Amino acid sequence: MSRFTGRVVVVTGGGSGIGAAVAHRFAAEGATVVVVGRTREKLDKTAASAPAGATVLARTADLTVPDEVDALISSVVTELGRLDVLVNNAGAPSLGTVETVTPDQWRAAMAINLDAVYLTSRASLRHLREAQGSIVNIGSMGGLAADYGTVAYNTAKGALVNLTRAMAADHAPEVRVNAVHPGFTLDTGMTAGVTPDMPLVRAYADRIPFGRVAEADEIAGVATFLAGPDARYVTGAQIPVDGGISATTGQPRLSDFFG
Repeated sequence: MSRFTGRVVVVTGGGSGIGAAVAHRFAAEGATVVVVGRTREKLDKTAASAPAGATVLARTADLTVPDEVDALISSVVTELGRLDVLVNNAGAPSLGTVETVTPDQWRAAMAINLDAVYLTSRASLRHLREAQGSIVNIGSMGGLAADYGTVAYNTAKGALVNLTRAMAADHAPEVRVNAVHPGFTLDTGMTAGVTPDMPLVRAYADRIPFGRVAEADEIAGVATFLAGPDARYVTGAQIPVDGGISATTGQPRLSDFFG
């Protein structure tokens, strides 16, 4: 497939995990992809491991600093001539409850998980409008329901849900804006070093109808669909990619106990 030949895609948080998988999927389908983050070594690794013949470029920026974001997007458009898709994937976990999270930790969680989406979208919208392009926000199932002990992260991702809807309403039909909400996913910045046989992962898998947690490429496939021509009439959507756990009550399988 070459759905994105001639298109320019920016993927934030593209140095590993879901961001790297999304970048590789777009690149494999013909896009010129710019991966953005704060750690050049990780971004260079994503670029170097791209599919044969693909074009993936690395750029560093602090996405919580408005001037850096504006300069980044301006440089991409100046160098490559256009911007067709923005994937807001950058994010970071934050542990704690309202009682234990400090004000600085709260603001840091909001800055990378929410403010960065606002800033990067704001800088990109006029270019995306010219291209009749789209934004894909990578949210979290933690934005659609609560997890234990991650109040700041859940709050930021919950706000991302309505930010996506508001942008979709404000900028249709020129720019489509949708969100993908992964469940527990292996090999991301949040789950580095985690393996399927660990007790934590098995506990998640026991609650998931598919019986396993997600892989990053399974998230990437949905992100590219939302940015592609087959989703041309889709905007404001919130797509869970969670193996079916949101279709359940979250209780254990009763058949495991009663046959």
